[in-house]
Amino acid sequence: MFPGAVADRDEGSFAVVGAPLDASTSFRPGTRFGPRELRHAAHPFEDYDQSTDSCFTDCAVYDHGDIHPTDDVSEYLDFLSGTLAELAGEGLTPLVLGGEHTVTIAALRALDPDVYVCLDAHLDLRESYAGNPLSHATVTHHALDIVDEAIILGARSGSKAEYERAEVADVTLVEPADVPSWEFDRSGDLYLSVDIDAADPGFAPGTGTPEPFGLEPPTMHDVVRTVAPEAVGFDVVEVNDRDDGQTAALGAKLLRAFVYENGQ
Repeated sequence: MFPGAVADRDEGSFAVVGAPLDASTSFRPGTRFGPRELRHAAHPFEDYDQSTDSCFTDCAVYDHGDIHPTDDVSEYLDFLSGTLAELAGEGLTPLVLGGEHTVTIAALRALDPDVYVCLDAHLDLRESYAGNPLSHATVTHHALDIVDEAIILGARSGSKAEYERAEVADVTLVEPADVPSWEFDRSGDLYLSVDIDAADPGFAPGTGTPEPFGLEPPTMHDVVRTVAPEAVGFDVVEVNDRDDGQTAALGAKLLRAFVYENGQ
């Protein structure tokens, strides 16, 4: 159970759902352990949040447990999407613990937001990667089949074709140096995804494809707190078990920040 997620399903406002998919990780595997690491890292955190004058245990968070993958990724995403849609239909805001970034596709299908906001080191605008159309490198491409706009914050890696695609009007790319001054001014339902590799690997080494010259944790924290009130769902993805827990600690802290702000 995610620490502090003490609500029952029928009284919850948020639903933690583990999605330990680790099928297309292209460098360092281990995202299957992400949900476990994120839950574990949250144990020492204080319940009280001074910024919102609220306690996590009072935020009505329910932990649905993990939905374990099958060999068929497409089938798994369909099942995960159905579960998230069911929870949302009951009035719970999904909080997905990845797993590789591919699981975000399921959440977007379930929630059908207008805007996709993503903290990510990579553009993820490929139609396929290594012959796989459901690779973790294709998430934003799939998102644009659902949303009106994708906002990618902190990206610093992509192919030439991806950067050309990012110049189209339905994509907003904010490079790392510009994220601290980025002003959020969108309306409509949005979905917030935190690919933990948006952080500089000096702060978050426990991820599959670390990319130097990334974001600092306070910047990511500010983005989450700013965007959370307008969000219909949230995930933190691409955490693995290949460090001493600092990456999972960052991800778990960002999830809690989302809950505090979204619940206001």
